[in-house]
Amino acid sequence: MRQLRPFSWVFWALALAFAVGSATAADGGRQRTRIDDGWRFALGHAHDQAQDFGHGTRSFFFAKAGFGDGPAGAEFDDRTWRRLNLPHDWAVELPFSERGSAAHGSKAIGRAFPENSVGWYRRELAIPAAAQGKRIAIEFDGVFRDSVVWVNGHYLHREASGYSSFRVDISDYLNYGGRNVVAVRVDATTQEGWWYEGAGIYRHVWLTQTEPLRVGHEGTFVRATVNGGSAEVAVDTTVRNDGKAAESFTLEHELRDPAGRVVARATVPERRVGVDASTDVAATLRVTAPQLWSLEAPQLYKLTTHVKSGGRVVDSYDTPFGIRTIRFDANAGFFLNGRHVKLHGVNNHQDHAGIGIALPDAMHEARLKMLKGMGVNAIRSAHHPATPELLEACDRLGILVIDEHRMMGTAPQIRDEMERMVRRDRNHPSVILWSVGNEEWAIENTAVGTRLAREMQAIVRRMDPTRPATLAASSSGGPEGTAVGSEVLGFNYKAQHDIDAMHKRFPERASVVTEEGLTYATRGIYADDPAHVFVAAYDKRSGGASTASIEEAWRYNAERPFLAGVFFWTGFDYRGETTPYGWPAVSSQFGMMDTTGLLKDSGQYLKAAWTTEPMVHVLPHWNWPGREGQPIDVRVYANTDEVELLLNGKSLGRKPLARYAHLQWSVPYAPGSLTARGYQGGKLVVTETVATTGDGSAVRLTADRTRIRADGDDVAVVRVSVVDREGRVVPTASQRISFEVSGPVRLIGMGNGDPGSHEADKPAEFHRYAAVNGWRQKAVAKQEDATALLADAASAGWRDPFAWLPIEKQPADGAWNVVHASFARPAAAAGHAALFVGDITPGQQVYLNGKAVTPRREDGMGVIDLDPAQLADVNALTLVFATPAGGTRQLFDDAQGGRRWLTLRTTTSTGPWQRSVFNGHAQVILQSTGSPGRATLRAVSEGLAPAATVIEIF
Repeated sequence: MRQLRPFSWVFWALALAFAVGSATAADGGRQRTRIDDGWRFALGHAHDQAQDFGHGTRSFFFAKAGFGDGPAGAEFDDRTWRRLNLPHDWAVELPFSERGSAAHGSKAIGRAFPENSVGWYRRELAIPAAAQGKRIAIEFDGVFRDSVVWVNGHYLHREASGYSSFRVDISDYLNYGGRNVVAVRVDATTQEGWWYEGAGIYRHVWLTQTEPLRVGHEGTFVRATVNGGSAEVAVDTTVRNDGKAAESFTLEHELRDPAGRVVARATVPERRVGVDASTDVAATLRVTAPQLWSLEAPQLYKLTTHVKSGGRVVDSYDTPFGIRTIRFDANAGFFLNGRHVKLHGVNNHQDHAGIGIALPDAMHEARLKMLKGMGVNAIRSAHHPATPELLEACDRLGILVIDEHRMMGTAPQIRDEMERMVRRDRNHPSVILWSVGNEEWAIENTAVGTRLAREMQAIVRRMDPTRPATLAASSSGGPEGTAVGSEVLGFNYKAQHDIDAMHKRFPERASVVTEEGLTYATRGIYADDPAHVFVAAYDKRSGGASTASIEEAWRYNAERPFLAGVFFWTGFDYRGETTPYGWPAVSSQFGMMDTTGLLKDSGQYLKAAWTTEPMVHVLPHWNWPGREGQPIDVRVYANTDEVELLLNGKSLGRKPLARYAHLQWSVPYAPGSLTARGYQGGKLVVTETVATTGDGSAVRLTADRTRIRADGDDVAVVRVSVVDREGRVVPTASQRISFEVSGPVRLIGMGNGDPGSHEADKPAEFHRYAAVNGWRQKAVAKQEDATALLADAASAGWRDPFAWLPIEKQPADGAWNVVHASFARPAAAAGHAALFVGDITPGQQVYLNGKAVTPRREDGMGVIDLDPAQLADVNALTLVFATPAGGTRQLFDDAQGGRRWLTLRTTTSTGPWQRSVFNGHAQVILQSTGSPGRATLRAVSEGLAPAATVIEIF
């Protein structure tokens, strides 16, 4: 279960601007609200507690309830922190560094960068007093990684995985009718995978409110059996009781078809559930003439489950699902609704050019549509559970999914993560196969591998008997191993296995190639160039006999009916795993598309193999100055019977095209045009021309959508191209383009597909915090007495105001206080420096190096902008303020060592939104700000005519 029923906005949490789900029941129905907005963020430090805002330094901080310190404490002042909305990936905002991990895209994060590897998030919640007695929880769809959740200073949960969704019940820790603070510390120092993994709360966060008696978390399992013209829908519901007494209840199920019409109902007689207990309840509904979920028509039904007790509905819970049948056959492959479907699959990681792993929901859909345009009908979420919104998009678009668990094992933590994946995702009709692991080399050919594979798949089968499980193996054939224990044989790379022998050895088992290809190609490059980390885009093996070209791999799969299909590595290029080059490469080059989603030539081959609309593609481009008369390797991909190639109108021959093959000519270069004509049944059906272009003359902007929703989430993906005077894309263009927007959109990312580009993905503002120390306090009788002390912090009578003293040794208060602190001169290159001054008492006075200053106001604090050139190496800040009525003791105790009084912040400002085109193209992504209106993106570059495109936000 993912999306709950629409509901009217209810004020029960601060600034809940995105109300997206609730029940319609009166008197305390379910409410589920997205709380992505209104967070504060700052970088901490992996091991320096001072740079981690003093976290972990307070006595008893991890020994006593509610003793969270630093940002984990409820009273920590985060007003100097950056404001942002989720999802957020701070790693994509960091610069590249040769010291960074190449596997993770050489971003300045990880063990070599402790100052960049910990992030803190904080948000306030206002929960009304009327909510007391409800069950309130925060649900995190995904945080990378090693996250710790604190509420009101209480330690509640630690989640090691960067990919598992998790839920934290906060009911017992809330100040009902008062202020509440959620703090999350995220430590991305350690890698989980060998690809770019990002950093931060990169998926949605939800706040839920229910009655104590309710459907349990992700507590429905719906599956359908189709029998002729009807379907039997079986429902298992977990009902949870967190109340103070045992409860009796009934269940009512209501089933709506894709048009929203009620087509079936069922009522479960009264049951009883004990205190702090759950019970499972089964029911069956019958649907006549069901509309089946398919690739072409992905019809979705919705089951609403009402929990009734004491004559009223106490919970309503929606479960979207699809009615369909799946079958993996050992000899005939995969069947959907009884029809054979060859899986045209790709593997994908979850990052995208410019935005890292923090993809807006609409970006998942945009990427899937790019893949569908290539003929893809299936994806594998490599190598971790898929983002919930990605699965929802697959459900809507009709794309099949292998949903993959992160790591093999049955230890409690690993098992729990796997069970959470299955429980969360088992109602998605798009999910057809579970994967319990990937290339576990240490156990791949051992008895332990066999045992773990069988045990993990048995756990999955008990939770979901409707889908089989697999395991992606990089080797097989031995007497023991993960492949031996696999229910569906999953082969990574056909050249690393004897697949025919395995099929003969296990004739009862279905098979699928879970990874294939592993070829290298740089979009638009046709000669290897190691200095620029480019690889020619001609389809070829990346190594010897243990590898295969894309064409060889697909033909092999297509010729074997027993193989359910193939998942090529990968759909998109991704940041990290920079094979075959190291630094300065920062991206992989395996993809059928580059990091922005532009098709490479290998992707064009698969489009020809996987789609039926007539198409022809000719490569390479035709801009080769200085190579006149020299032979050019020209290749053509098409799905037609024959192809004719013409150079400047002259035929170079018409050739028959074998199925799943390509055609090749050696053509002496001459400027002009190269045209490929595709013939089907002797008739010309499709043509493509590549031409020698002129120099770049203008920028062209092409948006995938010119109308987006005013919801603060929706996106438009804009292709940026450099064209010549005739409007043709210049395939070698590399000009740098500047972007600006007006209207209700924001720029959120840029990319160009260049595997060696170190340009900023996403210019962002970063704050750094330096210590203000040397605190000294002295009491004086009169305000004017303070003036004489402005330059004197060394004489007798001064004390550290934050040092603990026994009550009997505490000095008497004076009417006024002089407090000194010192700070070092900020480096001019570090960015804009400012001192933030808290309000201690009314009428306080502020002095910088002995001179009175009047701070400006920002976020309820005083701010002193600093010019490093006007400062000394060591500087003094003096505060003069009256003693409050209650004395100074509590005032000093609440100052958090002075952090609530003074904060020195250095800000690296957001850089310009600029990106070079790579081989003629780049990409920018625009996102709605939440308001309707008309927005304009403008692009300018020296020597090129500017461009603008208008986006309507409705």
